[in-house]
Amino acid sequence: MSEAFPFVEISGSPLARGQSYGEAMRERVAMSADLYRKRLAGLGLGNPSALIHRFIPEIEKFGAHYLEEMNGLAEGARLPLDDIVLINCRTEIVAMARLHEPKPDGCTGLVVMPERSSTGELIHAQNWDWLAECAETAIVLAIRREDGPDILTFTEAGGLARSGFNAAGIAISANYLESDRDYRQSGIPLPLIRRKVLEQQHLALAMRVAATTPKACSNNMIVSWAEGFAIDFECAPDEVFPLYPENGLLVHANHWVSPVALSKLKEAGLHDVPESLYRDWRVKKLLPDGPIGIDDVKRALADYFGTPFAVCRPPFDPDAGSLSATVATIIMEPARRQMHIAPMPAEGAHYTRYAL
Repeated sequence: MSEAFPFVEISGSPLARGQSYGEAMRERVAMSADLYRKRLAGLGLGNPSALIHRFIPEIEKFGAHYLEEMNGLAEGARLPLDDIVLINCRTEIVAMARLHEPKPDGCTGLVVMPERSSTGELIHAQNWDWLAECAETAIVLAIRREDGPDILTFTEAGGLARSGFNAAGIAISANYLESDRDYRQSGIPLPLIRRKVLEQQHLALAMRVAATTPKACSNNMIVSWAEGFAIDFECAPDEVFPLYPENGLLVHANHWVSPVALSKLKEAGLHDVPESLYRDWRVKKLLPDGPIGIDDVKRALADYFGTPFAVCRPPFDPDAGSLSATVATIIMEPARRQMHIAPMPAEGAHYTRYAL
């Protein structure tokens, strides 16, 4: 059984937040950077500095405070800034190097709307499928802000955000999509888009960030609001295709669903995640027809049908040198400002509660 993910709370200026983050999570940030440097080296790119430096001006233009926080993080962790940028841009850097990454971030996302929830409150959940080693590098980060709502996010150590919610009740999760439009243009690294969504005080502004920020690659983003709204954005780099809940549920795995999207672009991800076609179906099938509670969500996201290619996947090696697993199950209750997270749930789902 993996230990609970460590928690750190940061506040103050962006630089001060980064410094305290880096100091508190120094070992995990170093492990996170080392993980991706080794993967790049194993794929033939021993020195990614030239690619990393391409992102720094784009990050500063998107939000100077992000670069300031990264500088503080590097200082606190006693690492070069390049390592922090690499952690936040690892998806794009691998692709820019024109290297084949055998296993993308998988993930199965789920929102239960208030009208289907046993408590009358929205539930936003996700299984994060990625490198098994990330069970030792992920953290939970609380960001106390003076210029907007506070944030609670589950992320890789050194990352600025991943899945999370804010004090305004806005939540986000994201998962892999791939299309024939990917990497034809530059774009903002995905973790920074998620972070900016969580910085918004109003749902409409959060939706604008997710839908209109230029991206280098396809990605699926689910944005919800505790007051009773959820929307799924199937994002191509240059276009967005929205999906809405049906019968009080919104479930998305790693294949394109929007008929409009499928009429305009080519699905390119099923080579790596063919089981996506039954993962979302299984989650819907396992949830009760009546009111849905947290325990129901836990059971659905712990499904082993088709294992190891399952909703909840145990550590296994589908490609040489790539140990894949469901690294975490994250269940968010934004109205209650809390989330429940189980590391490596296929090895025994032991949840820890984190609150904002």
